Amino acid sequence: MYYLCISCGRKVPHELVKKKVKCPYCGGKILIKYRPQNAIKHIKAR
Repeated sequence: MYYLCISCGRKVPHELVKKKVKCPYCGGKILIKYRPQNAIKHIKAR
């Protein structure tokens, strides 16, 4: 699993953010879970 840094836009492996929620590349503190487009499922309502 990866996180996406809002400040620099790089993908950060979850192993690097276990202790601190901080980007190791730029020091940004806002990270979101990276989800590839093929992981999104569309379900029809009944």
